[in-house]
Parts: sequence; structure tokens; C-alpha cells
Amino acid sequence: MAEIKEILLVDDNPADIDLTRDILSRNSCRSNVHSVADGIEAIAFLQRQGKYKNEARPDVVFLDLNLPGRDGRSVLAEAKSDPALQKIPIVIFSTSSAHEDIRCSYELGANCYVTKPGNLQGFVSTVSALASFWFSCVMLPGKED
Repeated sequence: MAEIKEILLVDDNPADIDLTRDILSRNSCRSNVHSVADGIEAIAFLQRQGKYKNEARPDVVFLDLNLPGRDGRSVLAEAKSDPALQKIPIVIFSTSSAHEDIRCSYELGANCYVTKPGNLQGFVSTVSALASFWFSCVMLPGKED
């Protein structure tokens, strides 16, 4: 039986979270999908602080850039500078296709950058492809704890 993958969605759009969660639930890979709506909660989840102290570290993070409180760039920078978190793949999944956002994300250590499609069919196709790639093709680092 395949290992259950832990996924963290960081997005302040409830519709995007719900749709992504639904698409991932239909993927052939078994997964637990967790979500938070801002960068402050994302760091707390990743560092397993407060109400997240018993959560498993994610196998992959889907991170939006434009978040309230603390934006995705800040979350990405902190996660990639923390030795306990830096091996976790972080997929930037944002509506922005700005060259500066893409360049900055890779400079901060993003593992890939994907622009959210503006239509339902494209969104479903993209999330399905991401799930297939990250959970069927990629070799992910093992859990350290």
C-alpha cells in the first residue's frame, strides 16, 4: 500500500482551496490535505507550533504568493532558510505570471512555479498534473521525524 502523502495548501481563496482539495482527493495518490489561509499560519504549520504541534510535516507545499499578513515570498524565504524545512518541495501556485515574481520565487528556492489557470478546465488539469508529477514521478525526501 502506498504511503499517504501530506500536502499543505497555503491560499487565502476558499474557492481555490476547496477546488484543489477536491481534485487532489480524486487523484490516485492517497493524501491528507491541510490548508491555511495566510503566511503566518503557514509558518506555524511548517514549524509545528501552537495548534499545529501534532501535524505531520508536509511532503509538498502549494504556496500562493499574495497572502494576507505575511506573503508567500516571505514564507518561501523562511522555509528555505530553515534546515528542518528546506528539503520540503514548495510549489508556487499563483495567479501572477509576472516575470519578477517568477524570478524572485526561484531565487528564494521555489521548486517550481505554476500560474493558476483562469478557467475551471485549466485549473482541474493543472492541479491533476501537479499531483501526478509530485506524487507519481518525483522522488521525495524521506521523513526525518
